[in-house]
Amino acid sequence: MAGIPATSPRGQICSVTRLVAIAVLTGLPRLAAQSPHAANPERPTVATHAYTVAPGYAELEQGVRAQGFGNVRDQTIWEFNLKVGVARPVQLGLFGTGYNRTGQGNGVGDVGVALKLRRDLSSTHAVALVPAVTLPTGDQSLGLGAGRVLGSLIAVWSFELGGLLHADLNAGPVGVGAGRPQTLGTVSLGRALGRWGVAAEAYGYTSGSAGAAQGGLLGAVTVRPAEWLVVDGGGVVGLGASGRDQLFLGVTTNLGRIFK
Repeated sequence: MAGIPATSPRGQICSVTRLVAIAVLTGLPRLAAQSPHAANPERPTVATHAYTVAPGYAELEQGVRAQGFGNVRDQTIWEFNLKVGVARPVQLGLFGTGYNRTGQGNGVGDVGVALKLRRDLSSTHAVALVPAVTLPTGDQSLGLGAGRVLGSLIAVWSFELGGLLHADLNAGPVGVGAGRPQTLGTVSLGRALGRWGVAAEAYGYTSGSAGAAQGGLLGAVTVRPAEWLVVDGGGVVGLGASGRDQLFLGVTTNLGRIFK
């Protein structure tokens, strides 16, 4: 991104994105694969992890989120993400807002498509690039969508910390196409405790043409009743004038093999 000083936060994030792109595009060792039947949710954090659904398999994430400024009554959202393993290092995602209720009205929100390109660095480290595009299927006049096509390009680094914690770091431009892009940065930590798990995250967006600067602190609990099923629940404390408080509940289901 020409004209951005390398020492500025946005310049540093652009440098991180370029480094991850180089790692993804060069040949490096692969991680040991997990069971293709095991659900591996990207939700409920803003950050995604660097891993992909097994080739030929599909996984559906969905959840309900209530949010607002100083309350959780201003907006209710049902969101989904259908992930399909296209090849060993490639995942296709169809995501969006299936239902959005605001103070102005309710209906379908924006939907989009994302491609995750994964590269494993070692048995405990992996990186990915996630380009995505959202389409203006939601009614902007009712506050249900952005009213235009928007793009993003997120760099992801996932790794283990001493065998105790899992970390996901995300950085990159979002809201591309609205004018001046915003920049997203996240730090997400999680720990598995048998069938249970806990997650914590700090995230932030810079200001841009698509929205004001905002951030949040997220906490969540997960449980795995079966190998192919993960349930999550938690909340967010919004940071900044535009940060929204949230409560959410979701489920991730591995749908099994859909093609060979």
